[in-house]
Amino acid sequence: MDGMMHIGLSWDGGKSRRMAILLIVLSLIVAPAAAASPPAASEIISVIVLEDAGSNGAVQALVETLGGTITHEFGIFDGFAARIPANELVTVRLHPDVTAVTPDYPVTLASLAGDSGYLTGEASAELKTVDSGWSSEAPPVGDGTMYEVTNEITMATWMWDQGYTGAGIDVAIIDSGVAPVYGLMNPAKVVNGPDLSFDSQNESMRYLDGYGHGTHMAGIIAGRDELAPSSITGSDGQYFFLGMAPDARIVNVKVAASNGAVDVSQVIAGIDWVVQHRNDNGLNIRVLNLSFGTTGNQSYTIDPLAYAVEAAWNHGIVVIAATGNDGNSYPVRNPAYDPFVIAVGAVDPMGTATPRDDVIPSFSNCGTGNRTTDVVAPGRSIVSLRDYGSFIDQAHPEAVAGFRFFRGSGTSQAAAVVSGGVALLIEERPELTPDQVKNLLVAGSSSIRGVSSECQGGGVLNLKRASSTRTPRTNKASQSWIPSTGTGSLELARGDSHVTIDGVELTGEQDIFGMEWNGLSWSGLSWSGLSWSGGSWNGNDWAGADWSGLSWSGLSWSGLSWSGLSWSGLSWSGLSWSTGEWANGWNGLSWSGLSWSGLSWSGNLWLDR
Repeated sequence: MDGMMHIGLSWDGGKSRRMAILLIVLSLIVAPAAAASPPAASEIISVIVLEDAGSNGAVQALVETLGGTITHEFGIFDGFAARIPANELVTVRLHPDVTAVTPDYPVTLASLAGDSGYLTGEASAELKTVDSGWSSEAPPVGDGTMYEVTNEITMATWMWDQGYTGAGIDVAIIDSGVAPVYGLMNPAKVVNGPDLSFDSQNESMRYLDGYGHGTHMAGIIAGRDELAPSSITGSDGQYFFLGMAPDARIVNVKVAASNGAVDVSQVIAGIDWVVQHRNDNGLNIRVLNLSFGTTGNQSYTIDPLAYAVEAAWNHGIVVIAATGNDGNSYPVRNPAYDPFVIAVGAVDPMGTATPRDDVIPSFSNCGTGNRTTDVVAPGRSIVSLRDYGSFIDQAHPEAVAGFRFFRGSGTSQAAAVVSGGVALLIEERPELTPDQVKNLLVAGSSSIRGVSSECQGGGVLNLKRASSTRTPRTNKASQSWIPSTGTGSLELARGDSHVTIDGVELTGEQDIFGMEWNGLSWSGLSWSGLSWSGGSWNGNDWAGADWSGLSWSGLSWSGLSWSGLSWSGLSWSGLSWSTGEWANGWNGLSWSGLSWSGLSWSGNLWLDR
């Protein structure tokens, strides 16, 4: 895999180099076993401590004072192995001479254990050579961190203190996959649905996130450091990475390939799978995160993608969709333009807990006419989990915020914040319908003074207020919009950008197999269980639960092969991935030889924000 051996090339400072040495040594030898469950406070845990060269034994002395023991001193870098009480982990980490404290997991040469389906057998060797799961680096502090988002802006930590952390709630993410980085490594954290992406033909990439977007979203929604206390409080976010609903589970439905290439027909198939299997084998999918949007220009009342999200909504799944990153004056993108779902825009909290000084970033679509934003959430320079070596990671080194973390801005991030918040509300009140959830979110949000309702909807997500709001009666919360029929054009649902093979675009009424799309027959059959129970999709047979058994090498449109994919049919609304504030604009004319011609990923959007 490209990028495996590039660790440390752009790092400065002795601490970073020493950490890089440690991570390379560990990850080149073995792949980590299943991450342990969070330890009890009195449990003794094994760790590896990286320290400054001039510490002169101060850190070792601290460990022994805390009741720990030194088990080994390393010669190739400044550090040692030790066994310490779990409740003293933070104390050791905060010592001024400590560079990093990493869990000394038991290891195996075979694979990541458990039922998460990340990797099995030989595929484990293809895991990114430097797995950021080895670093338990504490999250940064300040603006855009999940500690700020959960503790000061959305009041998610107030829900945690009431005992609601998302436990028992599954959040499906239809995105670019999820990488098993530290914070998402626990086998109970991620369940893989089908891999519907072009990557599915490569066993070493199946389910994994080569692009970097899906992992960032998963971290915001439900990330949880494996050594975080079993009973978390708001203050724990200072020392461990915790997403909005840290005990929720992610259902990974991969549709975007490593270069972002995806067609709207793949996304519709992903939604179809989520609806059909929402309660299978112990699943409890109550939330669906869609951090993307097309410029589809037909009425939602006939749009196939809109029909798909309404089907999920009508089956009890709360659908969260990003409004888009084209600008305040632009319409809400598809599928957020469907009025039934929750359309989420971005807000910049300006580093304060009060919404009084909040602003809507210039990139956040506000909507026009009858469809505007429903609610806003933090979406400026949000710190989440870094997918080391991924497409975005290599394209935006300026966005790296420490070894484990990455900053990103956009309505993607805002949508992920709301998805995690909804998981908390549903754990608190499992009987809520999607319409009731939407009513509570809008009614309980905090309005921003001087900002139009089109741009903020009800205001900034405020879970304490939403939780304190009485559940509206079903008939009071029920939405009466005209439902979609799904009988419209697949091509118009794509909008202005397409998957391209060797310069030939996938256009017209055909899916990614080149099969004819019949909206009328599809909408009549798809959601009754027929489309998946027989193991087929639009005339193509399935092998088991995913497309891995179906070779695409002989499939094409316009007589071309599947090599050379160069464009995505969707906007993965991660507007920017940077730590700066409108510093040096990145021209974005080409990424790794790929031509990006569509508005949503063009150079005028991917700037240093």
